[in-house]
Amino acid sequence: MTKVGEFAALDPDELVSRLDESRRELLNLRFQLATGQLDNSARINLIRRDVARILTVLREREIALDEGTDVPFHAVPTTRPRRARAAADEVEDEEFIDADDEFDDEVDEES
Repeated sequence: MTKVGEFAALDPDELVSRLDESRRELLNLRFQLATGQLDNSARINLIRRDVARILTVLREREIALDEGTDVPFHAVPTTRPRRARAAADEVEDEEFIDADDEFDDEVDEES
């Protein structure tokens, strides 16, 4: 699987040749799947996504050329965003105990 930023760095002729190669590989993978020779069926989805990425980059360039604007740059983020679950795991247990105590106090006051 290739990232969009890598495709965006290629010139149009290289993109078209990569598109042809990917489509040929996809065709071969489909034949292997039909004949039962395919070892890794997930490869089909990877190639399909690469084809879609290449077509997207080519289309973005076509639109930018027609509009007379700059070609969009696909920057790859240097750091991954933190997951909410991982951040929640870092919360200290004392905060949960304090919240429970406050809830128990409110229940006692209402009774």
